[in-house]
Amino acid sequence: MTGKRRGSNPVAVSDLATGILDPVLKKRAGMSVSLVQSWQELVGTRLARSTRPERIAWPRRRHEDDPFEPATLVVACEGAMALHLQHETGEIIDRVNSFFGFAAIGRIRIVQKPVALDTGERRKPLRPLSEAEKQRVGGYVKDVGDEGLRAALERLGQSVVASRK
Repeated sequence: MTGKRRGSNPVAVSDLATGILDPVLKKRAGMSVSLVQSWQELVGTRLARSTRPERIAWPRRRHEDDPFEPATLVVACEGAMALHLQHETGEIIDRVNSFFGFAAIGRIRIVQKPVALDTGERRKPLRPLSEAEKQRVGGYVKDVGDEGLRAALERLGQSVVASRK
């Protein structure tokens, strides 16, 4: 076997996801996962609830000798929060540039659209199943040979039955 041997040390899923998503975000949106993850720290909790960075629009350079021009940060924002965001654009540009370590952003363009939020609402707990319902679900999966698969299918079946009224 050639190449590096991977150790048996656990790796955080977020590290794996960042490794996969970073190249995609850089190519499609011109930014990194770290900017998205740090957005709340950069703009504050109040603005982070109703805004999110969409992409960084880098100006095209006609020739490699053309001088560097800062990019435009496109930010999605919900409704009335756009006015608050607009008033704080100078400070946000400074913070984002400090985050990058150079004057990458020259302006912010605000795009009004819904921003997905975790509202904190959780699903209601499922109702308890009767013994007859448990036995019926168990009967459907009793012939599955793999014990782990059978248990998973049984839990799935019980969840489906419990979610029905």
